[in-house]
Amino acid sequence: MAEFHYDVVVIGAGPAGEGAAMNAAKHGRRVAVIEDKPQVGGSSTHLGTIPSKALRHAVKQIITFNTNGMFRDIGEPRWFSFPRVLQSAERVIAKQVKLRTQFYARNRVDLHRGRAYFHDPHRIEVRGAETSARNFLTAKQVVIATGSRPYLPPDIDFNHSRIYNSDSILKLSHTPRTMIIYGAGVIGCEYASIFVGLNVKVDLINPGGRLLSFLDDEISDALSYHLRDNGVLVRHNEQYESVQGDDHGVVVTLKSGKRLRADAFLWCNGRSGNTDDLGLENIGLEPNARGQLQVDGHYRTQIPHIYAAGDVIGWPSLASAAYDQGRSASSDIVQDEYFRFVDDVPTGIYTIPEISSVGKTERELTEAKVPYEVGQSFFKDLGRAQITGETVGMLKILFHRETKQLLGIHCFGDQASEIIHIGQAIMRQPDGANTIDYFINTTFNYPTMAEAYRVAALNGLNRIF
Repeated sequence: MAEFHYDVVVIGAGPAGEGAAMNAAKHGRRVAVIEDKPQVGGSSTHLGTIPSKALRHAVKQIITFNTNGMFRDIGEPRWFSFPRVLQSAERVIAKQVKLRTQFYARNRVDLHRGRAYFHDPHRIEVRGAETSARNFLTAKQVVIATGSRPYLPPDIDFNHSRIYNSDSILKLSHTPRTMIIYGAGVIGCEYASIFVGLNVKVDLINPGGRLLSFLDDEISDALSYHLRDNGVLVRHNEQYESVQGDDHGVVVTLKSGKRLRADAFLWCNGRSGNTDDLGLENIGLEPNARGQLQVDGHYRTQIPHIYAAGDVIGWPSLASAAYDQGRSASSDIVQDEYFRFVDDVPTGIYTIPEISSVGKTERELTEAKVPYEVGQSFFKDLGRAQITGETVGMLKILFHRETKQLLGIHCFGDQASEIIHIGQAIMRQPDGANTIDYFINTTFNYPTMAEAYRVAALNGLNRIF
């Protein structure tokens, strides 16, 4: 048995764990990370953010080739299999793992391979390691950053060769002709875009009444239209009764009485925090029904020296937020000046076209009786979009009609997740500097997509009387 002593022990090497570990190490703390996967990076690198976005990019290139008349002069439209497209994602994953492994080595953070198990609030066993020796780590502070996994209902056989979840879909070894996707949240909508882009006939089953209801209504409606326009059949307000796989496909029976059949079934409905088998019962921490831990405004659990960050604490369950949450938890530990509670995260949804937003929606402002106005810019009118051919989309600015303060920025279309950060930066300026006037008084390069801010600002100011 070996025992190691650390200032900070981080459980999990995903974005939250990396953010916590690197910040603590740079402040001179002796840091260890416990990771039960063969490589660092967490689900974000291996199963979620990186592979799905790399897949999306590859599919978008295929769509561009197959729909651009200029390319018809050099060849016919091409068909690409899902496994072949997945190769591009695997190359990116390998580069990410190499980069992140270097971070741990450069900052002299010890990596312990295995599963963490609490024996008491300061003593953690590393289980399942390659050696038979039992390793114990003691820590002054602990950060739980174990992430999440797809919630898998027990009445669906996920061992069946044609039934997948949002993790196992990356092992799909063929391209189905038809697919049923259950769950129309961010992950479900993204995969619907990916598979329909590969000419798969997709049924998207939404248990709710509208797609991504947290979005601005106009943006949600645009997504719904373009998914349908690309060939996705969206079925709202439907819940499954049973999912049965056989040698030829999957039959989904809905509670409404409908029966659907497809070559493959993809479950994208909910995630659970990875808190089981951590021995939390030994230290008095109890996760909620979804396996998530409750934290206070400084990312501390009920045990003051044990922090939690990332997907394991729930909302917003984004890699971007997880990294900042982990770093902020570490900032609280080392008492530097960069602590903040992460509650102003922009959404980045990588459908085709993509979506991004920050701030309030029209519905929220209307319910709060805030006197706001709207400025719009449609991509089809922008020179840069006309050049690239990416004319689908819009930028919408919501601002207070009296103070002109920016209240919300919503973007739908190519590069939306990049475009949004211009508006986000201005919204974060002090009062008086965070107004729509900035976009009027700033010269943007022409032609650019950023010019959409000037166009939208002029459009909005013209509505004030």
